[in-house]
Amino acid sequence: MEVYKIDITSWTASFRYPNLISGVQPTLEVPPISTILGLINAAAGFYLEHKNLELGYYFEYEMEGEDLETIYQISSKYGKPTNNAKSNVINRKFLFNNFLRIYTTDKNIVDYLSQPYFPILLGRMNDLATVTNISQREILDKIEFATEIRGQVIPFKFHLPGQIQALPQYFTNDFPRKNIGTEPFSIISHKVKTFGTSVTAYRDILPNGKEVDIFFHQLSFEN
Repeated sequence: MEVYKIDITSWTASFRYPNLISGVQPTLEVPPISTILGLINAAAGFYLEHKNLELGYYFEYEMEGEDLETIYQISSKYGKPTNNAKSNVINRKFLFNNFLRIYTTDKNIVDYLSQPYFPILLGRMNDLATVTNISQREILDKIEFATEIRGQVIPFKFHLPGQIQALPQYFTNDFPRKNIGTEPFSIISHKVKTFGTSVTAYRDILPNGKEVDIFFHQLSFEN
C-alpha cells in the first residue's frame, strides 16, 4: 500500500473516557479515531464528510502524569446553557512527550496538515500539537497475521489483548453533537510486546527503528 506518513508531536495529550464525567479523569493510552478525525477537521478548517476513507495511525508517549485542573460547570435551563456557572477542581491524568504518526492515501489530508487552518490538538484545548514531518508516498508491505500491533485502536471483533472500550468514530456537525459509529475497540498500548493475531496490517519502521504493523480503518459516515 502506498501511503503518506504525517508525524505530529506534542508536550501533553489527554484522551477522555467517553462516559466518565466526575471524579479523577484518566486518559486513554491511544487516541480514538474521532480525535484523529477532529484533528484533521481543525487542519482543514471545516467539517469533512468522509466516504471510503482509509486511515491508520500509531501513538506513543514517554510517561503519564497527573494535574489539577479548574473546570466551570454551567447550569442549563430548557436544554440551553445559562450564565450561571460554578468552579470545581478535578484531578486529570495526561500523557507527556507524545508522538503520533498518521497514515493516509488521501492527498487532501496531507495538504490540510501541511498548513493547518486552526491549531491542532491532542485532547484538550491546551494540548497543542505540531506537524514535524510529512513524507512523500511510501510503500508499506502487507502483513498477514500481523505480530507488531501496538499504539493503536483495533475493532474488538479481532479479540486482541488490550483495554476494551466503546468509542465513537466521529461526531455530527450539528448542536448538540451526536456520536457516529460507536463500537467496541481494543486499545493497544505502544508498550505491549509481540503477539500473534489474525489481523491484516501494513508494516512500517518508526523513527526509533522499531517495527510496527498498522491496521487501516475503513471509514464511511452517513449523518
